[in-house]
Amino acid sequence: MQKPDLTTNDLAADFLQCPDRHDTGAEKWDRYQGRTTATGKEILPFWVADMDFQSPDVVLDAIRKRTDHAVFGYTHETPGFASTLTTHLREQHNWQIDPSWVIGVPGIVTGLSITARLLSQPGDGILTLTPVYQPFLFLPKLAERRSVRVPLHADVTAQRWTIDWELLEAALTPDVKIFWLCHPHNPTGKVFTREELLRIADLCEKHGVTVVSDEIWDDLILDGSNHIPFASLDHPVARRSITFVAASKTWNIAGLGCAAAIVPNKDLRHQWRQAGGGLVPMVNPLGYAASEAAWKDGDAWRQKLLNVLKYNKQLAVEAIHEISGISCIPPQATYLLWIDCNEWIARQPPDRNQPQHVCEEAGIGPSNGPEFGGSGYLRLNFGCPPALLQEGLERLRDAFGAYETSGQ
Repeated sequence: MQKPDLTTNDLAADFLQCPDRHDTGAEKWDRYQGRTTATGKEILPFWVADMDFQSPDVVLDAIRKRTDHAVFGYTHETPGFASTLTTHLREQHNWQIDPSWVIGVPGIVTGLSITARLLSQPGDGILTLTPVYQPFLFLPKLAERRSVRVPLHADVTAQRWTIDWELLEAALTPDVKIFWLCHPHNPTGKVFTREELLRIADLCEKHGVTVVSDEIWDDLILDGSNHIPFASLDHPVARRSITFVAASKTWNIAGLGCAAAIVPNKDLRHQWRQAGGGLVPMVNPLGYAASEAAWKDGDAWRQKLLNVLKYNKQLAVEAIHEISGISCIPPQATYLLWIDCNEWIARQPPDRNQPQHVCEEAGIGPSNGPEFGGSGYLRLNFGCPPALLQEGLERLRDAFGAYETSGQ
């Protein structure tokens, strides 16, 4: 693979090199700490969905200002949290919410767990579209609910992911009470259209199902599509829905543990804390400070980030296209690639047909597809400096064999 000349691209210097994350307790880098390949290479991590980029100065300055205050007592929603988010959603996604709808939560996984208890009873079903972010699959069981899974369809000709509407409606049995929607979708990178969202709303209205929409990736659209918040639809199901958003993915502050639940329904808001069952802690005060700063003043940095991610996406998609036996539908959003390895698997002997294993042997550590309900797939995180991604893609090529391209 010919390496591109980065000097010809509009990439900010801040994104070309990153701080060393070894020995900082970084979950991403600690997974392979001390593990090397047979040739002595460190296994490079491309799995969990955080980026290696330093957060922007506006966020760091807000954290410093908050630490200078030097008191870190119990903290509920800060005065500017809801209003700043309200402005951000209006300006970026044309969604006007009432600030009173906003509830701070220490993370979207926590928020999903609350909705399971708030909107259903033990034994009820929670439906989602697979493959999907792992907690969507294991949280229902932890809440004594049933996980109901409807697979998305890969339309290779159109290069997009689609919904099998007959299969979806058949899955909406009377015991299904919640639809957990990942929108934009992790791991496929799909951005749902208005028509798709309205059709989901119609089906949920027909079957008495509440939609809970995880929109944590809403600010990372890579292909010019519009993110349409589910709750912004003019539909009765949208008005009863619950939405989760966070600054964590876009501004790389997931470790600060701060997200927002947007709950238009007054009765559900009053029941929210009780549904947490005393298990949900208050949000970190630094998380509030960082999130407010990101939403208020972080868009210039976000635009630079999007340029880098679009560049990395093109680099990765082109590389995967050249590797025999694997493929991907280019993501519309996120910094994740969902790689189909099934053709390659079919060619291999049984003792060499595990994509995750051969990748780690070659020195690259993606996420293993079965964890997301996707047998034969890998998820690759390209939220890193282009040079590191290039090295990872070379190792990916080594894992799956030589390119099969004309002229080589």
